[in-house]
Amino acid sequence: MQRLGLVTFVVPEYQAGIDFFVKSLGFRLVEDTPLGGGKRWVVVQPAGGGARLLLARAVGPDQMAVIGNQAGGRVAFFLETDDFDRDHAAFSAAGVVFTQPPRSEPYGKVAVFRDAFGNLWDLLQPA
Repeated sequence: MQRLGLVTFVVPEYQAGIDFFVKSLGFRLVEDTPLGGGKRWVVVQPAGGGARLLLARAVGPDQMAVIGNQAGGRVAFFLETDDFDRDHAAFSAAGVVFTQPPRSEPYGKVAVFRDAFGNLWDLLQPA
């Protein structure tokens, strides 16, 4: 059996990533382990489980350039929910910016939001 367990997510600083995912989206901090030399192994995960994000602090101009554009301007991440209205309201109250209003599609209820770094996400309640 295979599953996608961890995806690297480039951030400008570890704490900025932790603050956004934990405080704004309600993710849980799974691990924050110092690795020496200023590097850390920082993992966050949606409260309901699923794939985790490894928050990687950008080092150098090439890595800094991908912050906020990890999918070339397309929606990069899809956060599924069992209660769209609850999470849309909570995210909005936490200052998350939705770039499109909620809409119904054949695959479910969806709205696009921008994370604190510029990446686009779908908040999605599958049909």
